Amino acid sequence: MIPLALLIALLAAAGTYQLFQRNALRAVVGLALLSHAANLSLIAMRRPIGLGAPLVGQPNPTDPLPQALVLTAIVISFGITAVALALAARVSERSDTTDSQESLL
Repeated sequence: MIPLALLIALLAAAGTYQLFQRNALRAVVGLALLSHAANLSLIAMRRPIGLGAPLVGQPNPTDPLPQALVLTAIVISFGITAVALALAARVSERSDTTDSQESLL
């Protein structure tokens, strides 16, 4: 469990660092890294309800809610990443740079 927590912390730290860069593409990568860290934290929060493999007539041994939340989060983060990349491409076309500070001038 400790290696998973360290991986989540590393992804969140790298995503936060990339998000605050001046390059728009790096900010999009940082947003994607943060969404991966959130998905991993949702997976890490799951806990088994029962013991053993699921058999006919027995309840499911794990809670399916975190898996459903992660699946929804993956779809939402894919859409947000696509919109952010399209926005970065449009800004890059207009100002011939991906630097967020120079494109505002």
